Amino acid sequence: MKSRYKRLALVGGSIVLVALAIALVLSVFRSNLVFFYTPSQVASGEAPANTSFRIGGMVAEGSLERQADGLTVHFVVTDTVKDIQVSYQGILPDLFKEGKGVVAQGALDADGRFIASNVLAKHDENYMPPEAAEALKRAKATETGQAAHEAGDNS
Repeated sequence: MKSRYKRLALVGGSIVLVALAIALVLSVFRSNLVFFYTPSQVASGEAPANTSFRIGGMVAEGSLERQADGLTVHFVVTDTVKDIQVSYQGILPDLFKEGKGVVAQGALDADGRFIASNVLAKHDENYMPPEAAEALKRAKATETGQAAHEAGDNS
C-alpha cells in the first residue's frame, strides 16, 4: 500500500472516530438535560410527559404535610397563579420552609401530581434561582394584567 493511501486511511479513520466521539457526547448531554417549568406552564401542558424536569416557585403557606414514616412529604408549589401538588420521599433541605423558594426535580404521575426525586431550597433570604424569580415575576405580571383586563370589562 502506498503511503498516500495509508495517509488517506488514517485521516478517514480519524474523522470517523471524532464523529463517533461527538455523537456519544451529544447523546449523553441530551439524556442529562433537564428543563425548568413554572406551575403555570405545567398546568397549561407545556411540561413533557414521562420525562424528568424541574419545577420552581414558592412553597404555598399551610401546604406542607409530613407522613408518619418521617420521610414522605407532600406540599404545593405555586407561582401565585397556579399550584402544583408535589410529593417527595427523602430528607428535605434544612432551609426548606413554607413561603420560601424551592426548585424540585422529578416527573408528573398519571394524576398530575409532581413526584420529586430531588428538592432544592433557596440558601439565604436574598437568593432565589434565577428561573424561579423570573417565573414569579412573569406570573405576577400576567395576574396583574388579567385583573386590569377584568376591571375594564366590569366598567
